[in-house]
Amino acid sequence: MVIAMLYDTIVARATAPGKSAIHIIRVSGDDAISLIDAVFKGSSLMHCDKKCVRYGHIMDGETVLDEVVVTVFPEPRSFTRENVVEISCHGGPFVSAEIIRLLQNKGARLAEPGEFTHRAYLNGRIDLTEAEAIMDIIDAKTKTQLHLANETLSGSIKDAINALKERLLDIIGVIEVNIDYPEYEDVEKLTAHTLMPKIESVLKDINTILKSSKTGKIIREGINTAIIGKPNVGKSTLLNALLDEEKAIVTDISGTTRDIIEAELNLDGILLNLMDTAGVRDARDEVERLGVERTKSAIDKADLVLLVLDQSDRLTGNDKILLELTKHKTRILVGNKTDLGMKIKLKDEHIINISAKEKSGLSDLAEEVRTLFIDENVIQSDDPILANTRHIAMIEKTKTNLEDAHTSCKEGLPIDMTEIDLRNAWQNLSDILGETTEDALIDSIFSRFCLGK
Repeated sequence: MVIAMLYDTIVARATAPGKSAIHIIRVSGDDAISLIDAVFKGSSLMHCDKKCVRYGHIMDGETVLDEVVVTVFPEPRSFTRENVVEISCHGGPFVSAEIIRLLQNKGARLAEPGEFTHRAYLNGRIDLTEAEAIMDIIDAKTKTQLHLANETLSGSIKDAINALKERLLDIIGVIEVNIDYPEYEDVEKLTAHTLMPKIESVLKDINTILKSSKTGKIIREGINTAIIGKPNVGKSTLLNALLDEEKAIVTDISGTTRDIIEAELNLDGILLNLMDTAGVRDARDEVERLGVERTKSAIDKADLVLLVLDQSDRLTGNDKILLELTKHKTRILVGNKTDLGMKIKLKDEHIINISAKEKSGLSDLAEEVRTLFIDENVIQSDDPILANTRHIAMIEKTKTNLEDAHTSCKEGLPIDMTEIDLRNAWQNLSDILGETTEDALIDSIFSRFCLGK
């Protein structure tokens, strides 16, 4: 986005398209209040020095477009830290479009996707982690996802990252003084022996964050789960039972499912991205062969494999092929059709026994998924949880920088070489928040030491 565009006034509908009780039209920019006041028939909006709500009508010349409620948020007490006006009009798509058209004719520009949040970030209202959390709230499909997104929006990630940055700045600041002012007696004299424990302490906390981020990423993105098994073992019945709807066609004819059927399941707060696959066997025709190949591809891509076995029958050759094919994957063996018998027992293998037809044993399956993927201590902890892939990648880069700094100390390299790695670590943490770099770093260092003392 061009920086100059920040100075114009933007408009967009903030509610979803289509018919509804009301639509909200949002306007932001220096001229937002005066622009709306010019088309608003009611009490003047120009005297709102703090948030205010006004009832009136939007007028296109002498024509009434709609009866509305207008909410005014004067700068800087608004989401974008600009003047913001929200028009609550009736929820017809035509009337809201007419109001937006009128505002465009008066000088507003139609906002780009995400531009209000972008302005909030550029104007310092939120940082990048909080901006990303807003989208996570919108996209949330489980209570756990929603809770995680709200925690990030509250500033928990920002506070944790800033705390790490502060500790790195303390180390960098002392290094700077040791290099530039070696005669400065009041500053701690740094050696590899004194510097390494400081780096190790930060590294320990970085590793703790990365450990908990595994759970956070699963909560945010879900678990790609492939349901596999021989033909007619009950894969589609299991999918339907989990979803509590007839998503997949179920028949007694082997090979009914010939393509991958995808669905999302909120399993006790954890999102499963389910894939019901074609039964693996020697294909009888070209279409079925393609379905089997896609099943094998789904196994490769899956985070979790639910291998369904028929408890009413003994293991077959196809079962053994699938057991071998998935032995290196994270998997759960699901013994289905327990209502018809219990014939399969595997040495050193745990089987979750269910009846998909009768919907029994599904809670045991849900508990097994949580045990495999979710660290309950992380969920119950008050510590912030990283979940965003970008954040995790930057934390991993930070870890690498700190490990390089530690190696420099251990090998006795000049201390300014160690400082380069520490600065890179600080930079990567700043990139998580989307902050500026060098000037802020220098200002922070000089604010901590009175070099003219």
